[in-house]
Amino acid sequence: MLHSKPPFPDALYSAAQVRDLDARLIAAGTPGFELMHRAAHAAWRAIRRHWPDGRQLTVLVGHGNNAGDGYLIAALAKRAGWQVTVLAVGDCSALRGDAQAAYQEASSDQVDIRPWQPQALGGIVVDALLGTGLRGDIRDPYASVIQAVNDSGLPVVAVDIPSGLCADTGRSLGVAVRADLTVTFIGLKVGLFTGDAPDLVGELVFDDLQADTSIVEQAPVSVKRLDTFNLPTLKSRPRTAHKGMFGRVLVIGGDLGFGGAALLSTESTLRSGAGMVTLATRPEHISAALTRFPEVMSAGISSANQLMALIEPATVLVVGPGLGQHSWGRSLLSAAANADRPQVWDADALNQLAAGWVELPTGCVITPHPGEAARLLDVSTQDVQADRPSAARALAQKFNAVCVLKGSGSLIADPAGDLALVDHGHPAMATGGLGDVLAGVIGALLAQKMPPFEAACLGVWLHAVAGEQCGASGRGMAATDLIPVIRTLLEEQQPCLS
Repeated sequence: MLHSKPPFPDALYSAAQVRDLDARLIAAGTPGFELMHRAAHAAWRAIRRHWPDGRQLTVLVGHGNNAGDGYLIAALAKRAGWQVTVLAVGDCSALRGDAQAAYQEASSDQVDIRPWQPQALGGIVVDALLGTGLRGDIRDPYASVIQAVNDSGLPVVAVDIPSGLCADTGRSLGVAVRADLTVTFIGLKVGLFTGDAPDLVGELVFDDLQADTSIVEQAPVSVKRLDTFNLPTLKSRPRTAHKGMFGRVLVIGGDLGFGGAALLSTESTLRSGAGMVTLATRPEHISAALTRFPEVMSAGISSANQLMALIEPATVLVVGPGLGQHSWGRSLLSAAANADRPQVWDADALNQLAAGWVELPTGCVITPHPGEAARLLDVSTQDVQADRPSAARALAQKFNAVCVLKGSGSLIADPAGDLALVDHGHPAMATGGLGDVLAGVIGALLAQKMPPFEAACLGVWLHAVAGEQCGASGRGMAATDLIPVIRTLLEEQQPCLS
């Protein structure tokens, strides 16, 4: 998904919140039909920019206001001399209000309006079938129409949201239009940025339809989208800084056969600015750790009793990378769980938490991927992915912790209900070890006295943007590729010296 990121606001809304915002604008004096005209003009401008050589439009419409947008787009294209056909799913007499007025305007402009029937589509396809209010799975005839669009191989522009994509969750409702371009209006919908959305939205263009900013600012917001202009701030350092001012992080993990995970977390912790870093791992991994980073205090640990002496001076714990689920990992996690320290729990620490072998201390950040989140909530992975925002909030509340629900459109939730989203990243990040790197980054930010929610937000953003930059080279990314890029991004966004 390609986003025109600079013009995007940071507020993301649910479908109900956007409808409420629309109603507020109308109540304040902007007629609904005027807003519909503005939406059609915005979509038409985007179509001409995206396909400057286009001359043919097939507009697919249903019965709601989304259909009204489609009829007005068709009228604009007809006036511009394009070959235009509107294919209406269902009886046009079912149209009401502004949508009916839009139909009448298109008819007055002699737009060719026909009932839908299975046929070859032509030119650029405009998806104005279904709007943002959908929750249940799509049924025929809409399901068949959507499938025909996807099978056509033609360029597709979705009006407001691809039909079949849930505006609140980003879940495909059985079948959804796969658009090349989506033009969305008034407020950005959460579902355009997470779940299945990255495979369906295409390039995203946003137009606020000249909405009164004072009204928009009063509207409730569901999620905050993170980007360079609203990142949490990591304070610059005084010139008299010393290592004791920036925390001592203890990384705990690396059972036999999984030593690399702990080494990745350790290296990212070190490179993200922690004052001192200690690694507690299997004795068999110490020589590799010393060779890789002599700056780290690496300790071979065979029992929880040995770990206690390392926990005492630590200010932050990063627990779980390569920890395993056998007796060694269980005993170390039990010791960590009894420590009154900010902690980041990842990987096998989360699997042990889900199994009920241990309780999470307060002030923690947990970083599950969807499978781990499913185990923690005792649901299926499909259930988590069907409503990622709700899953993230549920995890934060259940464990009284900041939760990072990883995946495309990563979400950060805190127990109070605040939710942030990072829409950066790259498919090349689908490789092992990246979660270990993220856990270390968040641990380092906690050590530098960032509150848990802010540390998680900044850490996820740095990690995702670094992956996006490294992913530009294509497949074959290694987790270690991200670490120097994260360090550079951190300095660009939060300079060490002010």
